[in-house]
Amino acid sequence: MSELLSSVQAWLTAALASLVVLIAVFVPLERLFPARPQPIFRPALATDAAFYVGQYLLWNALSIAVLRFVAAKLGSQLVIPAPKIVLFLGAVVLGDLLVYWFHRACHASNLLWRFHSVHHSSEQLDFLAAHREHPVDGVLTQLMQNLPAIVLGVSTGGLAGLAVFRGMWAIFIHSNVRLPIGPLGYLLGDPALHHWHHARGHGLTNFGNLAPWLDVVFGTHEVPVERDYPLGIPNHPRRSWFGSMWTPFVR
Repeated sequence: MSELLSSVQAWLTAALASLVVLIAVFVPLERLFPARPQPIFRPALATDAAFYVGQYLLWNALSIAVLRFVAAKLGSQLVIPAPKIVLFLGAVVLGDLLVYWFHRACHASNLLWRFHSVHHSSEQLDFLAAHREHPVDGVLTQLMQNLPAIVLGVSTGGLAGLAVFRGMWAIFIHSNVRLPIGPLGYLLGDPALHHWHHARGHGLTNFGNLAPWLDVVFGTHEVPVERDYPLGIPNHPRRSWFGSMWTPFVR
């Protein structure tokens, strides 16, 4: 029992510390360089806070367990006589490629859209809204991202530092920030491009969240033609955290 309590305490401490860092970084950015006028205490803030807590305390652990299970079952399936840095870069590029096509599939498949629509239900985007994600959608995305590393025998520990950086960048592209980052936006992602992906009634371009160059390659890259446009899903009812968890499983 004491070990369980220690683990829960550690998770809670990590979640609180992460939230403090996110607030310290993104609240000033969103106040200084806002993409659109939006109060800090906006509608659905409590719902997105619940998504944040659920992701850090529940679903991250689930993702790790699934990845460990897949790694134990598959192990390294390919023996490639190449330097570790080549395998590392190959795992990153192939992971981005899988995530890109999985993301497109989430918008094309009615079944996958049931889960992915939870993420698109946000009508206001900021650093906290980035965490609005159904666990089925999140776990499958993590699996797509890490599957090449597992097959190529690249240690997931070797990808940990990159994962932390890209996790922060994923929050950045959802944040209520408009900053001209130039060519870097094609490599890592740009808030303006991803906000356009979240535009109401749109969403069929800019699938490469953290690899927009793939949109250029596959013809789905689109620069926003408007500056102020509504976000979210047309005629989509607002749901609580519990409602969002349950509704993909019912008609």
